[in-house]
Amino acid sequence: MITEVARAKVNLTLEVTARRPDGMHELASLVVFANIGDTLVLDTTAVAGVSVDGRFAPTLAGENLVAVALRRLSEVEPRLTLGHVHLDKQLPVAAGIGGGSADAAAVLRAVRRANPRFSATVDWMKIAERLGADVPVCLVSETAWMTGIGEIVLPLRGWPALRAVLVNPLVPAPADKTAQVFRRLSPTALEGRSKPLPPTSGQSAIDFMASRGNNLERAALAVMPIAAAIKTALLGIPGCRYAAVSGGGPTCFGIFDNPEIAAHILSEQEPSWWVRAVTLGGHI
Repeated sequence: MITEVARAKVNLTLEVTARRPDGMHELASLVVFANIGDTLVLDTTAVAGVSVDGRFAPTLAGENLVAVALRRLSEVEPRLTLGHVHLDKQLPVAAGIGGGSADAAAVLRAVRRANPRFSATVDWMKIAERLGADVPVCLVSETAWMTGIGEIVLPLRGWPALRAVLVNPLVPAPADKTAQVFRRLSPTALEGRSKPLPPTSGQSAIDFMASRGNNLERAALAVMPIAAAIKTALLGIPGCRYAAVSGGGPTCFGIFDNPEIAAHILSEQEPSWWVRAVTLGGHI
């Protein structure tokens, strides 16, 4: 029985630098992981399969990326010991915090732990890349500078942990939410963009986030306008040092010195929202 936590992914910054001929986008993003997530258990003694429960299990639609990951693993290396995967789904779906990608990456880590003799011979990162743009950084599951289309991951072990509040409105997102967000990017706005550099040790976290921002935020707010209300609510709580949309939204994050107090205030104001005080960075 191997347990992995699929930690919530937060894009503290996200810059889109180019659109490739194949329609994919080149980007640069400072990615951190929260101390909350879905929990995945691989039972190598059980018949292969996937079961799901947890608060947000009923909101999953289509083929689970966990099942896709298991199938890809069996295709790449048929000798791998797999088994049954049980997923406790506690993160909102289609939320901009990498839930599905984090789940798939957790499967890869669990199977890698179950198969030490293949740990160096299977290209785990290549499998992650083929599962989705966010899966490689979720496979690493630590603070990183992500570039390319998501396949280039540079861990940033000196980046400070941040106290924060994550907020999701728990309203249905369009099935093609991410595609809609990227379609709203102006092609001319991407012309001639330079590739941004990762943060330096001399920059504070807040200064770096404020200077880089999230290129998808305006489009994300257009696709799901309620995210604007979340960001405004976060900024309106005393002690908020910075707030922004994570990735393509609608989840927003706010940086606070005392996130537990901020989360309590916001939960009282908006009881229908999903609100969590978290630490971004570090390890569970």
